[in-house]
Amino acid sequence: MKEASSLAAASSEVNFLRKKIHMLEHLFGSRTRIQLLTIFFRDPEQKFYLRELARLTAIHLHAVRREIANLERMGLIHQIDNPNTKQRDTGTQRSKYYQLTQDSLLVPELKALLFKAQLFEEQELIAHIKKQAGPITLFILTGFFTGAAGAPTDLLLVGDIKPMVVARIIHHYEQKIQRSIRYTTMTTIEFQERHEIGDKFLYSIFEAKHLTVVDEITVT
Repeated sequence: MKEASSLAAASSEVNFLRKKIHMLEHLFGSRTRIQLLTIFFRDPEQKFYLRELARLTAIHLHAVRREIANLERMGLIHQIDNPNTKQRDTGTQRSKYYQLTQDSLLVPELKALLFKAQLFEEQELIAHIKKQAGPITLFILTGFFTGAAGAPTDLLLVGDIKPMVVARIIHHYEQKIQRSIRYTTMTTIEFQERHEIGDKFLYSIFEAKHLTVVDEITVT
């Protein structure tokens, strides 16, 4: 009965968060625009070319080109000459490069909105995991989620976890945010044994800045 109630609550939470994300999409114009802005805001000094952006967002080149034109008209990004630098990826000599226009008056407001969008995405990730990953006894966010650069993982899940389901949820989230997430799963028994002997990996997680989402073991 308790499990059914928890699943119903998680399902309701997911639906609520989806509405919030859709609201932001409506505000920004499209999910493509949100993804492109997220890339530019994440690395404001970086120069990106169209095919690179299409690959990073996994969106058709034509749709990316259309949104880039919209963002340029709005004064949020600007075209620059071929930077001719040793970036991790470069286009051809004819590639058009774009960069965030950091002195645009819209940048501060959009940065705040994108931060809210990221929070909604994280909350949706948590809700999906709680609903689908199986019985969870401990769920901790750290690393990328809390800004703990030295943490050995970004997400710890303990319990009777469904690994394939978790992998699918994480992969979907990675596609949204365009970066990889380190996650760790273990059974409750394995966690307790490693915790009792002062396991270095677990110690590093608890020493780093972290957020406890679920704790049925009462260790934090």
